[in-house]
Amino acid sequence: MRPLLLALCAVFGAGCASRPPLTTVPSVDLARMEGTWYVITHIPYWLEEGKVATADRYRLRPDGRMDNTYVFRRGSFDAPEEEWHGVAWVHDTATNAHWKVRFLWPFSIDYLIIDLDPDYRWLAVGHPSRDYFWILARERRLDATVKAEITARAAAQGYDPARFADVPQPP
Repeated sequence: MRPLLLALCAVFGAGCASRPPLTTVPSVDLARMEGTWYVITHIPYWLEEGKVATADRYRLRPDGRMDNTYVFRRGSFDAPEEEWHGVAWVHDTATNAHWKVRFLWPFSIDYLIIDLDPDYRWLAVGHPSRDYFWILARERRLDATVKAEITARAAAQGYDPARFADVPQPP
């Protein structure tokens, strides 16, 4: 059993080591991150399956962390709005671009801001594994050209855009 475990660690470790780390943006103004960000595009995973009209709401707390409220509807714009409440905190204080996010203690996930509009109209969030990705925007719609440019920059960082899916937002 132990040799199998060591072999698996070597395989998974080698796969991670062969990929360069994601490059985050040079700086994030946390006060400008507050408010609602609509999920435009993501790499779907089981917790987000079937959800529409999704958004993240960030609010700075006095302790320096952020309340992170994920809002969504299940399957239909007519379904009742639901919320999950989490917390986010800055992991890299030199840039504020690498956060940790937790919705269920003790589990947290890396949240790397890899692309950001200078006017904070949109951003792209990645994860070191490249299995998670989100494009968020202040409006429910994002210009197709802008989205294509963000997608191209994500691909340059090792993401497969074929895995990206748009999140339905109401008109």
